[in-house]
Amino acid sequence: MKTKAAILTGLHTDWKIDEIDLGDPVAGEVQVKLAASGLCHSDAHIVDGSSPIPIFPVVGGHEGAGVITKVGPGVSGLEEGDHVVLAFIPACGTCPSCAKGLQNICDLGAGLLTGQAISDGTFRVTKDGAPVVQMCLLGTFAPYVTVHQASVVKIEKDIPLDKAALLGCGVSTGWGSAVDIGNTRPGDTVVIAGIGGVGINSVQGAAYAGARHVIAIDPVEDKRKIALDFGATHTYATFEEATAELGDLTWGAMANTVILTMGVVRGEFIQQALTMTGKGGQVIVTAMGPYDQVDAHLNLFELTLLQKRVQGAIFGGVGPRTQIPKLLNLYRSGALKLDELVTTTYKLEDINQGYRDMADGKNLRGVVIYGDDDY
Repeated sequence: MKTKAAILTGLHTDWKIDEIDLGDPVAGEVQVKLAASGLCHSDAHIVDGSSPIPIFPVVGGHEGAGVITKVGPGVSGLEEGDHVVLAFIPACGTCPSCAKGLQNICDLGAGLLTGQAISDGTFRVTKDGAPVVQMCLLGTFAPYVTVHQASVVKIEKDIPLDKAALLGCGVSTGWGSAVDIGNTRPGDTVVIAGIGGVGINSVQGAAYAGARHVIAIDPVEDKRKIALDFGATHTYATFEEATAELGDLTWGAMANTVILTMGVVRGEFIQQALTMTGKGGQVIVTAMGPYDQVDAHLNLFELTLLQKRVQGAIFGGVGPRTQIPKLLNLYRSGALKLDELVTTTYKLEDINQGYRDMADGKNLRGVVIYGDDDY
């Protein structure tokens, strides 16, 4: 079928609305009519080259939710009419990582930026006969997608799809960074650096887990104010401001956990975070840096003698089939805020404005909403 999409034709260019050809599902795949797609900073990493893409063009987008419209052969547990969230990490359930309970680092993730379909290694999206990469094998900047069942999580139909879309990356990643891989406990002090679509969910996750001090760091005043509504107890504009007061606030114990969730992490941030971390504490690196950056500032004397830890995190350390249903149940009970996350909604044609608003710090979350004129 032919459908429109927001595609990127090269580095440092704007997203372009163009027509693509979307293939029907083959074995193990489904086609989904999307209701919404989140605008996540990870797609901006493609624009600036921080995340390497083998070929262009690329259909962006990796947060989406919608309704299954077609089912390919061999698909189990899914049927037409099901409501689903698309997870940017596929989970096969059988590879060594999945078998150890680490579905968030499923071996299928090795192909996330290749655009080559899990089922057969071909491209489900083409333009003028040439292959088009689907971001994270999804490409949710299009009203229809054809994806593998490993990337699909069925949800209950009472959940608004435009809110459920946010669970495909930002909410699950941020919440899990504090609650799951971050292992926040009642009474802890948790610092979150970078209050965007991921960081704000680390804030509400840490608060939910019972942290005594939830400290939000962001240079944008409006985001610091919003963080207070999501459970932050203290806010600061910089690392330096937070570090200066953290000792008095915690009677010298410093933070149990510091979570880095800024748009782009840099090597010098690691030591700044470790300085705020107490004995036996940890720094959770959730934010992405450029793929070719290999240098980090790290005081090895401090790391060893104070038994600190630096921990990477993807999807919050939890598999999507576990995390997404759990978080939607928390949303249903009122313990997780989703509606309040969305600052602005956009048409697909306004996607470049959405990313400008993100870069300018105007949005907590921007979301593309698909309507009748998109299908």
